[in-house]
Amino acid sequence: MAWGTELWDQFENLDKHTQWGIDFLERYAKFVKERLEIEQTYAKQLRNLVKKYCPKRSKDDEPRFSSCLSFYSILNELNDYAGQREVVAEEMGHNVYGELMRYSQDLKSERKHHLQEGRKAQQYLDQCWKHMDNSKKKFERECKEAEKSQISYDRLDNDINATKSEVEKAKSQLYLRTHSADESKNEYAAQLQNFNGEQWKHFNVAIPQIFKNLQDMDERRTVKLGETYRSFADVERRVVPIISKCLEGMVTAAKAVDQRKDSAIVVESFKSGFEPPGDFPFEDYSQNLSRTGSDNTISTPKNEGVVKPDPKHSISKAAKNKLWLFGKKPKSPLAPSLEDFSHLPPEQRRKRLQARIDELSKELQKEVDQRDALNKMKDVYEKNPQMGDPQSLQPKISETMCNMEKLRSEIHKNESWLSEVEGKVSTRGDRRPSADVNHHTPHGRESPEGSYTDDPSQEHRSPPHQPDPRQAHQPDEFDDEFDDDDPLPVLGHCKALYSFDGQNEGTLLMKEDDVLYIIEEDKGDGWTRARKQSGEEGYVPTSYVEIAMEKNSKGAVTYI
Repeated sequence: MAWGTELWDQFENLDKHTQWGIDFLERYAKFVKERLEIEQTYAKQLRNLVKKYCPKRSKDDEPRFSSCLSFYSILNELNDYAGQREVVAEEMGHNVYGELMRYSQDLKSERKHHLQEGRKAQQYLDQCWKHMDNSKKKFERECKEAEKSQISYDRLDNDINATKSEVEKAKSQLYLRTHSADESKNEYAAQLQNFNGEQWKHFNVAIPQIFKNLQDMDERRTVKLGETYRSFADVERRVVPIISKCLEGMVTAAKAVDQRKDSAIVVESFKSGFEPPGDFPFEDYSQNLSRTGSDNTISTPKNEGVVKPDPKHSISKAAKNKLWLFGKKPKSPLAPSLEDFSHLPPEQRRKRLQARIDELSKELQKEVDQRDALNKMKDVYEKNPQMGDPQSLQPKISETMCNMEKLRSEIHKNESWLSEVEGKVSTRGDRRPSADVNHHTPHGRESPEGSYTDDPSQEHRSPPHQPDPRQAHQPDEFDDEFDDDDPLPVLGHCKALYSFDGQNEGTLLMKEDDVLYIIEEDKGDGWTRARKQSGEEGYVPTSYVEIAMEKNSKGAVTYI
C-alpha cells in the first residue's frame, strides 16, 4: 500500500512516524553498544583471571603433575576463549553499532530533505489559495458596490425631483462599478482555476512522490534493522567453532589427568634412596648377674642361649637418626649446600648431578660451536687478509679453548660423582637401572644403556672373529690398570656394532647399539679400552665397535 494515495492528508503523522523510526534505530544501536561493552568487560575479567592463576614461574618451578598441567592447559584455553569474546565485541562495534550510527545520520539527512520538500509544496499551495481567496473577496466587494450603485441609480432615475446631472452621475458610477465587478469576476475565475490546478498537482503528484520517498526510506530502515539483527547473530555464530575447540581442549585436558603418573612423580621427587632400617638385635645386659636356683631349677649353662650384644649391631646414633622415617624427623643444623650434593639423599643427589651435567654439556656445546666459528673466520681472514687480521681472533680463540677445558673438567668431576652415586644405588637390594645419562649421546640415539638407533639400515650381522684377550692383556695388567684412583680422560666415544659377552676377566660386557666412552686407543692388539656411563671399565674388541675420536684436542669429550 502506498502512503501517497492512502495517507495523502497525514503529513504530520508521517512526520512523527519517521522520527520514531530513527529513534528506534538509535535505541537499538545503543543496545548493541552496551552489549559489546559487556563483552569487552567479560573478556578483560577472564584475561585477568587467567593471569592471576597462571603467574610467571622459574624453570625449576615448572609444574610436572598431570593435574597441574591440565589446569594450565585449561587456563590457556580460557585465555583463547576470552580472545573470542574480544572478537565478538570488536565485530559488533564495527559491523553493527558503527554501521547503525552511520545509517542513522544518513536517515536523518534524507528525512529532513523529504519533509522540507513537503512543506515547500504545502506553502506553495497555501499561497495559491490566498491569491484565489483575495480575488474572491475582491469580487464579492465589487459586486456589492455595483449593487449599491444600481440601487442609487434606480432611485434617482425614478425621482422626478432629481436633476439630469445627478442621474447621469449615478449612471456613470453604476457603469464603473459594474465594470470593476466584471474584472474582479474574471480575476477570481482565473485564480480559482489556477488554485484548482495547483491543488490537483499537490495531492496527486507532489505529495504522493514525497510520501513515496518517505515510505522507501522507512522500509529501508526496517530492512537495515533486520540485517543488523542477523549480523548480531552471525558475529556469535562465527566464533562458535573456535569456542567449541576451546571447550574440547578443556575436556581433553581433563582427560589427561593421570593419578598414577602424579603418584610416580611424587616418588621420583622425594625418594631418598635410603634403605629402610633393619631389625635391631636384642641386647642382654643380665648375663653378668649371678643366678641361684633351687633343686628343681634347671640352670642354663653359661654362654648358652644368651645373645651377646654385637658391637656391629649396637644402636648407634646414626641408626637412631634414621628412625625419623617412621616418626618425627630430627632437627638438624642448617648446613651449606655442598658442591657434590653429598648432603642430599642418594636419589636426589643423582638427579641434581645429572641436571648439572646436562647444563654443563649444553654450555660446552656452545663453546665448541663458537670455537669452530672462530676457526672458520680465521681461515677466511688468512685467505683474504683484506677482510681482517687473523691474529686478532687468537685471544678470543684462546679464551674459548680455556672455557672448554674448564667445562670438560667440571663435567668429568661431576661424572665421577655421578658414577659413585650410581654405583652405590646399583648395589642395593631393589636394584633399579640408573637414569639415562644422555649428555654425550649422539643425536637421534638413546643412552648407552639402551639400544635404539635412528639408522634403519642397521641390522643384526654376524660379528667378526674377536681376538683373544689373553694374548694382548694379562689379567694382572687389567687389575693393575683398573686399580688407579683417578679415572682416565675420555678420548672419544664408540658405538657397539655387535653384542659382546665380556666373560673373560678385564673385558667389558656390551650390547648392540650401546654407546661407550673411549679411554684408551687400540695399541695394535685388536682391543680398545672403554668405559660405560655407570663408570664400569674394560676392554672390548675394536672390530666390534664404531669409533669416533676427538680431532681438535686430545682427551676431550666429543659432542656430535
